Amino acid sequence: MVAGAGSVGLRKATDVLAASPMRLLWLDPGVSAETLPDYLRSHPALVYEQRSATPQDVQGCGLVFAATGSREVNAAIADYCREHGVPCNVVDDPCKGNFIVPSYFSDGEFILALSTSGNSPALAKIMRRELQEWYETRYRAMLALLGRLRPMVLAEGRKTDNNTALFRGVIRSGLNEALIAGDGGKAAEILKELLPETLHTHIEDLLHGLY
Repeated sequence: MVAGAGSVGLRKATDVLAASPMRLLWLDPGVSAETLPDYLRSHPALVYEQRSATPQDVQGCGLVFAATGSREVNAAIADYCREHGVPCNVVDDPCKGNFIVPSYFSDGEFILALSTSGNSPALAKIMRRELQEWYETRYRAMLALLGRLRPMVLAEGRKTDNNTALFRGVIRSGLNEALIAGDGGKAAEILKELLPETLHTHIEDLLHGLY
């Protein structure tokens, strides 16, 4: 359940729906369903009602987000959840709830999450943005290459120790620096040195579109 359809509640509801829940009850007494984004209103798991939350609403919920514009209302929702043993996140007073949500960035299979334990969500967002930029400039291409390489290596049927040594060798080599520099020739040269000959014909495919 998400209580509140302001900017914070909108983000919470969007994130919850992205996780494909069985059902999301979204409540706000002052916002009509017609004003919500179409992509949310059409989601099959969403039940939106223009009203305030009640103690009965939290029963059976897996998670509750108290994201209204009222500290008193959010605290009351947290009390409802406590009475029914339901995990609750209170956006404006983390201590009132019993779980917090880290600031995170997702890029396909890569997820970066960090938290200040509720001390400063604003600082967590700044740190997350800086780390996101660092990842995108330093490791996005390398991660994509490793994602392509791993199934090829495993399909070779070699011993686990040999595969581990190969992957570690690739990571510790100068391959990442070559990708950052956009030096495809150097990257291909490094891969040719590290990979078994049976995979040399795949080097072009491994590097395609990464620099």
